Amino acid sequence: MDFDITEDQGAIAEMAGSVFADYCTDDRLRQFDTSEQAYMQPLWELCVETGLQALAIPEALGGSGLGMAELMLVLQAQGRALGQVPLWRHQLAAATVAQFADESLQPWAVEAAAGRALLTLDLSALYSAHGIELHGVEADGGWRLKGRVGALALAEQSQAALLLVNVDGQPRLALVELGDKAITHVAGRMTHGEAIADVHIDGLLIHAEHLLPAAALGWLEPRSIAALAALQLGVSAEQIRRTVEYVSERRQFERSIGSFQAVQMSMANAHIALEALRSTLWQLCYRLDAGLPAPSEALATAWQACEAGHLIGHNAQHVHGGIGVDLTYPIHRFLYWSRALGCALGGSAACLERLGDWLSHNDKLGWKYDLAEHQAL
Repeated sequence: MDFDITEDQGAIAEMAGSVFADYCTDDRLRQFDTSEQAYMQPLWELCVETGLQALAIPEALGGSGLGMAELMLVLQAQGRALGQVPLWRHQLAAATVAQFADESLQPWAVEAAAGRALLTLDLSALYSAHGIELHGVEADGGWRLKGRVGALALAEQSQAALLLVNVDGQPRLALVELGDKAITHVAGRMTHGEAIADVHIDGLLIHAEHLLPAAALGWLEPRSIAALAALQLGVSAEQIRRTVEYVSERRQFERSIGSFQAVQMSMANAHIALEALRSTLWQLCYRLDAGLPAPSEALATAWQACEAGHLIGHNAQHVHGGIGVDLTYPIHRFLYWSRALGCALGGSAACLERLGDWLSHNDKLGWKYDLAEHQAL
């Protein structure tokens, strides 16, 4: 089997690595921490200029028409650099609209591909203890929405969002224009710097076509998981690299602390967790790009991302000692990002519970049951 990326994929990864690494220096990250910016606007403009914001949007609508493998490579570069831009939500929302929405809504995907409109999305209600708090009922040939969406990323900066709506007890995606007067915001900020807002919707009437088909959610969720896991892979890889560099230079008892067995074992565990996440993520992206079902692979990847982020983050902080909690030293930012990504995925326990529910209803999982699928490929 050949696990190498293609030449084109390598070029995309190299370009993304250069864009993010050149902009996201430790000094710029420190400046962003103390600013009131919602996201890194100059970096976003670079993403639009290089087409990184439209990789997953179909070519017919102005995007690149690439798959999750390419987007994964770009998001890893973003994660390594801690680039605060809405890369994955923007283009996966647009790609979902392109794939499932009525023709009258396709201009949203076109504007998103051109960088003239900013889109966001939220799927957190799928694993929230509160469930979906936004409800839709049929009214006047469309749907009337009432309720709230908590902590929507870039709610005040985006023009439209894909939101989960409870319709007759079932989760559906609706494209909601966020500038309507029936919508109010309560702004906030995540610990890793992402601007968010609680969105309160009071009787908003949307056209019938703004409620996407039920299949749209099944298409979007595993791709959202892959995107978040790719960010976590990038964050954790850079976290390990910086930590190894630190323990190689930091000396105690006239020797580097990286030569201590306890430190070596701690970092070895972190590396194993990273590679386990990499393997599951690659499998998920392969299946999504090949058009294969991937519900269990997505949930397993989500769990691996939560677990790896937690283990690697805390091991890195531990071996750094006191300097790890010094906010003038950069390593703490990676822990903030890992915790935020874990929360966005729902946390280890929620992912494992959902995977267990899936397994209880699907008892034919494993290589011998996959033979027909493999032979078909």
